Amino acid sequence: MKLNANASLLKLNTLALDAHCLWLAEVEQVTDLVTLRSDPELSLLPRLNLGGGSNVLFTSDFLGLVVLNRLKGIAAEERGDHWLLHVTAGEDWHQLVRHTLQQGWYGLENLALIPGTVGAAPVQNIGAYGVELADFCSYVEAFNWHSGEVERIEAAQCRFGYRDSIFKHEYQDSHLITAVGLALPKAWQPVLGYGPLAALGDTPSAQAIFDTVCATRMAKLPDPAVLGNAGSFFKNPLVPAALAENLKSRYPQMPCYPASEGQAKLAAGWLIDQCGLKGFAIGRAAVHQEQALVLVNLGGASAMELIALAAHVRDSVEQKFGVVLEHEVRFMGPQGETWLDEVLS
Repeated sequence: MKLNANASLLKLNTLALDAHCLWLAEVEQVTDLVTLRSDPELSLLPRLNLGGGSNVLFTSDFLGLVVLNRLKGIAAEERGDHWLLHVTAGEDWHQLVRHTLQQGWYGLENLALIPGTVGAAPVQNIGAYGVELADFCSYVEAFNWHSGEVERIEAAQCRFGYRDSIFKHEYQDSHLITAVGLALPKAWQPVLGYGPLAALGDTPSAQAIFDTVCATRMAKLPDPAVLGNAGSFFKNPLVPAALAENLKSRYPQMPCYPASEGQAKLAAGWLIDQCGLKGFAIGRAAVHQEQALVLVNLGGASAMELIALAAHVRDSVEQKFGVVLEHEVRFMGPQGETWLDEVLS
């Protein structure tokens, strides 16, 4: 384990914000977590579990311990009707998707090029193009900071929802994800209901879906190595079906998808674009020129500039459409997670 004091987080968050933490621990095995738990100083500090840093906005320096998850390993077991993968949390998500395709284990191809680590995937219940992690998750293993033990949490207990899980609520501070179990069916069926995938025909290969998703994401989303960003900044809003119907009558071109009973899902990027915000900037923070759902750091942006921009985007959409956007990116304050309204107050 590597342990550094007053460490920079600049290269550990894809928004490229120049924040620091009191302590940074890079863990490579579960016993490192036991060591951190038993340290009389470190165990009392606020704690942040960090993977790829692709979905976090540091509103300030973090006055605690950042645990950088570098646990690695992939194991596969053939079951009756599926392959069961046990994937350690520090593995890169996109490389895992690529690996499954190479092995002939299909199902994750719609989730290609989502940035971050495997351990972050259950926290957000990552999803794209009609597929979510919850569709394939069998279990999550997590280190319990209170007990010092690794627990296996079955998928049914993870409370997966739209970009949500128990790991954003009760287990946010008490558990660090160490591995994820994924059940990939042998009787694979492509999911083609969203975006450019519908043009692939009825029986495309998993590789064709993977290639199309990658090409689409690369065309729409800026490379964080070139332009700091955290991908989709806002969630696609779920609204009452009656509101969606009213908006659809006023804006016939508005994308609208069925959701749970009595609700519909709207496209946040489209709503932001209709407010004329592409390219809009506050200081060195801007709405991306090509994809309105992405807020970018043009170089040297401050956290407050990004926060002010997020507030302006949210308020503009609410004024025009009566829809309140929620940020998908996690805001991290000096003591732990916070939210846009709390930061602004």
